[in-house]
Amino acid sequence: MRRMRRCKILATLGPASDTREIIGRLFVAGVDVFRINMSHASHDGMRERIRMIRSLEEEYRRPIGILVDLQGPKLRVGLFAEGGHVLEKGDMITFDSDATAGTKSRVCLPHPEILQSLEIGHRVLVDDGKVSLMVTKVAKGSAELRVTVAGRISNKKGVSLPDTTIPTSAMTPKDRADLDAALNEGVDWIAVSFVQRPEDVAEVKKIARGRALVLAKIEKPQAIARLAEIMEISDALMVARGDLGVEMPLEKVPGLQKRITRMARRLGKPVVVATQMLESMITSPVPTRAEVSDVATAVFEGADAVMLSAESASGSFPIEAVETMNRIAEEVERDSIYRQVINAQRSKPEATGADAIAAGARDMAETLELKAIAAWTASGSTALRIARERPEPPVMALTPNKDAARRLCLVWGVHPVVTKDAYDVDDMAMRACKFASREGFAKEGDRIIIVAGVPFGTPGATNMMRIAFVRSEAASGS
Repeated sequence: MRRMRRCKILATLGPASDTREIIGRLFVAGVDVFRINMSHASHDGMRERIRMIRSLEEEYRRPIGILVDLQGPKLRVGLFAEGGHVLEKGDMITFDSDATAGTKSRVCLPHPEILQSLEIGHRVLVDDGKVSLMVTKVAKGSAELRVTVAGRISNKKGVSLPDTTIPTSAMTPKDRADLDAALNEGVDWIAVSFVQRPEDVAEVKKIARGRALVLAKIEKPQAIARLAEIMEISDALMVARGDLGVEMPLEKVPGLQKRITRMARRLGKPVVVATQMLESMITSPVPTRAEVSDVATAVFEGADAVMLSAESASGSFPIEAVETMNRIAEEVERDSIYRQVINAQRSKPEATGADAIAAGARDMAETLELKAIAAWTASGSTALRIARERPEPPVMALTPNKDAARRLCLVWGVHPVVTKDAYDVDDMAMRACKFASREGFAKEGDRIIIVAGVPFGTPGATNMMRIAFVRSEAASGS
């Protein structure tokens, strides 16, 4: 099950991919990490999907990553007496805390924290921006707004607040219950929705206590304003272009995608590009040319992973969507320009021993045309630092820690292998060569470079490199 590409594929499970057979076919087609969206999954449904994924992991003898995506605060208007109304540009409407059925001139906004935070001039977007309003007057428990983009407003439509920072946690009581359930099931990644500030990520990390890594979804202007702080505390990032494109001008999103991707690469943290990547494949067996170019752009940028949402969760062609994304990534990475782009974006190594060795391993592997970089790692950090360098040879992460192997499924270019820890330097070299041969990275007579930390099993102690020849006996045995 060795992938022939460096960029990973993250696919969302849903009604179209809810059986063991389909999940297995998705994995074979190219999925590295499966996403369970708690906006649409019950705890029992989540547990059943995790059970199926783990059984497939045993069958294929390959680590498979699982990401649980917390719903986050869903802000919605209340109910209308007539179900809804068409608002014309210039119309006035009041949002208040009165739970009675709404009219064309007022409706309940059952979120007192929003009414307390709105200020004159703030924009309020309804139904993914189809209706746009601006606050003209605020009072205790209510706000008066003028319609700036006409449209229909109806029961329970979502509300977005591009200018307003809500002074509450990104975690709702539902999110807390979902988080506890996910951690109890041993998932690998937790995605935090609607992050506004670094404290939102810190809250989840405090609860997780290392049992899962935490990915921050960047989808609000408030997160962009504090991007460096959020990236520093997060274990990974997601460019969630759907909501980001609602709350910010659409023309700004491509630049932000590149900015976030490059910042994440510089920090050595995985970055996922998500939303509407192959949207037309929800109903069509082939994507548009623009969608192919969109996926290719993310791969050219060196994103760790690209994500499918409704395409794999509820679309008519989930397998074809994964196969298409897999082919695009493989073709991009074969292109002669790809390596030029990747190398041009390479950052100077951090001033640490581990980063210096990672950069040295990449230089040595490329100069000597070695077949692979084998990283012995307990926590996964050694493989992460090597992946930051975006080396041309593949990276094979050898770890005794199954959790670390599963988490590394999200990381660019890393092929994780679960094995017992090395007991001395010779054993380390012998087994690295054996797995390089077994996993299809090298054959007899090829050379690989091995990166490790001594003493073995010490997290963060990357301090050694060794070049080794793959010999025939290395390919035999268990």
